[in-house]
Amino acid sequence: MLQLVIAFVSGGLFGAGLFISGMTDTAKVQGWLDVFGAWDPTLAFVMGGAMIPMAIAWLVARRRTMSLSGNPMPPKPSKEIDSKLILGSILFGAGWGLVGLCPGPSIASLSYGGPGLYVFLAAMITGMWLSPRVRARLDRAVPAE
Repeated sequence: MLQLVIAFVSGGLFGAGLFISGMTDTAKVQGWLDVFGAWDPTLAFVMGGAMIPMAIAWLVARRRTMSLSGNPMPPKPSKEIDSKLILGSILFGAGWGLVGLCPGPSIASLSYGGPGLYVFLAAMITGMWLSPRVRARLDRAVPAE
C-alpha cells in the first residue's frame, strides 16, 4: 500500500510540475529547441531546477540500501556510451523536437491534449513495444561491440 501512495504522490507532483513549468506546452518546448530561431530559454530554468533536487537525491540514495517503500535500491546506471545509448538519444531527441513532447509530458497532457496527442501516444507505445524486438534482432545480426 505504501508503494501505491508513494507512486501516486510522486506522479501527481511530477505531472503538476510539468504542467506548471510549461513542459506540456508543445510550442514552448519547440521554442526551447529552436536555438537558431526564436529561442525560448525559459525551460533551461526548469531543467536546472530539476537537476538540483535530483543531485541531492542521488547523494542521499548513494548511502541507502533500501528505498522508503522497503525495496532494494536499484544498481547505478552504466556510464558506458555505446550505440544503444546514442541511437536511443537520437530517436528520443528527434521525437521530442518534431512533436514537442516526451513521455512524461505526453501522459500529463492526456486530459487536454487533443487528437495529435493520441497519435503521439500510439506511436510512443508502438515504439516501446517494438524496441526490444528490434534490438534483439540487431544483437543477433551484429556481434557485440
